[in-house]
Parts: sequence; C-alpha cells; structure tokens
Amino acid sequence: MNTMTNSSPEAKTPDSRTSSNSKLFAALYQSVWRWHFYAGVIFAPFLVILAFSGSMYLFKPQIEGYLYKDMLTVREVGTAALPADEIIAKTMRAYPGTTISSITFPDDPQSTLALAANRNGTSTIMYADPYTGHITGILNSDETFSAFFKKMHSELVIGGTWANRLVELAACWAIILVLTGLYLWWPRNKSAIWGTILPRFNKPGSRQFWRDLHAVPAFWLSICILILIATGLPWSGVLGGQIDRLANATNTNYPPYALSFMAKPESVTVTKDIADNVPWAAENLPVPKSAAGGYMTLSVQDISAIADKQQVTLPYTISMPRGDTGVYTISTSHTQPGDNATLHVDPYSGAVLTDVRYTDYGLMAKAITMGIALHEGRLFGLANQLLGLITCIGVILIAISSYFMWRKRKPQGKLGAPGKAKDKRVTIGVLLIMLVLGALMPLVGLSLIIVLLLDWLIISRLRPLKHWFSA
Repeated sequence: MNTMTNSSPEAKTPDSRTSSNSKLFAALYQSVWRWHFYAGVIFAPFLVILAFSGSMYLFKPQIEGYLYKDMLTVREVGTAALPADEIIAKTMRAYPGTTISSITFPDDPQSTLALAANRNGTSTIMYADPYTGHITGILNSDETFSAFFKKMHSELVIGGTWANRLVELAACWAIILVLTGLYLWWPRNKSAIWGTILPRFNKPGSRQFWRDLHAVPAFWLSICILILIATGLPWSGVLGGQIDRLANATNTNYPPYALSFMAKPESVTVTKDIADNVPWAAENLPVPKSAAGGYMTLSVQDISAIADKQQVTLPYTISMPRGDTGVYTISTSHTQPGDNATLHVDPYSGAVLTDVRYTDYGLMAKAITMGIALHEGRLFGLANQLLGLITCIGVILIAISSYFMWRKRKPQGKLGAPGKAKDKRVTIGVLLIMLVLGALMPLVGLSLIIVLLLDWLIISRLRPLKHWFSA
C-alpha cells in the first residue's frame, strides 16, 4: 500500500512541496519587485525634490537668521518696548496704503516684531524695532527663503492644486516603496550580513555595489522615512482632510468643552481662514462672533495683556478682528508643542470666547501635533534637525543608486522592468493588497485604476509599447 501511494501521480514528496513553495515565493518576489520598480521609476524624481526641499526647510531658523539678520534683530535693546498699537499706527503713517493683519511678539528681547501686512494688494512681512517702532526691513511673503522651499515641498514650486496632489501621491507611493523594498531586502539566507545590514564595496561600480548602496541605507532609514512621510500627510489635500475628519469624528482633536462660547457654534468660519501661526489641531476650530455694537474696541496692547494673563507662552501672534463681529485671535504653533494655544477674544469686552491648548487636544491630535514638530525639526532641537537631514540625504542616495542599478541591468531598447509573475494567483493576490492600500490612500487607489486601464487599453494593444515594457 505504501508503495502504491508513493507512486501515485497525486502524491507529493517533500522535495516536490519544497519546489512548489520555492516557485510560489519566486513568483511573489517577482510581482513585488515589479510594483517596486514602476513606483520607483515614476516617483523617485519627486521624492528627490521633496527630500532636498525638506532638508533646506529643516534649517529655516538658522538660514533665515543669517539671511535676514539685520531685519530680525534690533541694533540696541531698549529699556522698555513701545505699545504695540503705537508701533502699528507709526508704521501705517510711514507706509500709506498698508493694512496690518497680525503682529507676532518674539520671545527674545533682541528680536524684532513681525507685522503681517497688505501693502497695496501685496502680502508682506514688515519687521519693526519694538523699542523705536522703526521698520528694519520688508519682505514679500511669497518670496522669502522659507516660502520658496515650502512651496517647492508642497507644490513643486509650480503651485496649484494639481501640484499639491502630485506631491501627496508621491508621498503615499513612497510608503509602498518602503514596504515593498523591505520585502525585497529581507535576507533569504538568515546568516547573511553583507548586502543586508552592511554594504559590499569589493566591486566598485558593479550592479552589486549600487544595489547595496540602495538597499542597505534604505533598510537602516526605513523607520525614519516612514515616520517622516506619515508626519507630513496631515498637511496633504486629500488624505489630510480625511485625517482631520477622523480626528474630529472620534473626538480626538479638541473636546467640546474647549469651546466655551457655545456647544455647537453656528459660525462657518474656521481659525486658519482669519489668523496666522495657528496650530494644526486648531486650524478648523470654529470662530465665534463678538458681541457687535460695543462702543470701543480693545487695543492690541490690551489683548497682549490678556495673552500674558492667560499664560500664553511667547512667541505668539495676535490676528486682528475682521468686521464688526470679528474677534481677536491669539495663537502660537509653538516650537514646543506643549505650549500650543489658540484663543478667540471679544474685542469689546475682552472675554475669552475660545481657549484651546495642547492639553485640550485628543489623543490623535496630540500625536499628530508632536509628529508635525518632529517633521519640521523642532521637537528636540538640533538633534531633530540632523536626524531629518540624514533621512533626507538617505532618500536622495537611495534614489540615485537605484538609477545606476537600473542602468546596469536595462536591456537595449527596453525599459528593463521585471517580468510579470507566471503564477496568476500571486499576481492577483499582490494586486488585491495594492488595492487595499489604495483604499486607505485615495490618490494611490485612483492612480492604480489609471495604470491598470492604461495597461489594458493601450500598452497591451500597441506592439511598440508592449515591447518597451516587456522584461
């Protein structure tokens, strides 16, 4: 009986099962590699731009402190600062056609005040000596060092919704690149060290050399890259909105009791639309209306005194009321997230209508706020900046090494993409996983549908394209 069973065609020996498993894993590897390859070819250039612009923005305080030193620092520290209203009035007299929308009070006695202003239709930042009231410099808000690299980082300098969505798409695909890359990196030989956690330099210029420069740094930096991407997504146009809605739907942004003026405010205006320097968690905080009809509005200096009384930590920004029912907004997206604050103050009575601090945030909002500070390199000082810089340089190195690795294996007249897996079950399985990721990241899902339609309707039907994309 045993002999007959063993000789049966349906019987599988240990060797045949091992061979079958090997083929399955080979097909899985091939399928994952194919997705990794195409994602890298399409999005690596954008990731290089994001890494470069992000590394520059990380050191915004040091670079702008050097570039605009004469504007940002006073020549001589006086015995007492002038009232803010006097400085504003003096500025508006000296520069006709100027309207001040907010004023930022520094935490350093040697620093100037920053006045956000509209000068004849142009958004500008005016820096004023707090002791003399003299303007030390004027900058176009859209042409500062930080504004340029922020626009490069979020809109590829081009600007507009499409550029912003492209950045978000590249960031989301970068998550898939890291995850698929880790699978490809995973050592099949458990004892392997070289080529997995240490690069091999014994064959300079070879495909192995470039592969190790690609895979090994990517492994070491994978957690940092994923954290950097994840902490930047709350600003994104599509997924960022979902994150904000989730934070509010689960009551993890700010609790209802933080809105002291009413349980469900009727105002449709949100704080980011009327104020500067607003923390992420309070950007969509509803703005209350003041008790219009008061005889006299409080001065900016009065509001500053209220901020000090409420123990709002410097530096903070006071944004001016808009219209008869507008309110003053005291806000600080502080270097130390624990000092974040957003207050709406009635300009007639001085009543604090809204007071939202970091301690009022829900769990999700607190985590995102800390993540944003980490992303911007301000959570733990210079060490945070250097960690971000190393990660950004690593991303650029990974992208460059992948290009040389690709050139080493690219056949003449073809793209050099990995071939399709022969096992259709594996192909469908990996595609389903990709679609799940696409459901979590909507722009990824949309791009997947577009790619599949292009492959089905165009690439597979045109012989030159089919040949170009073949293995």
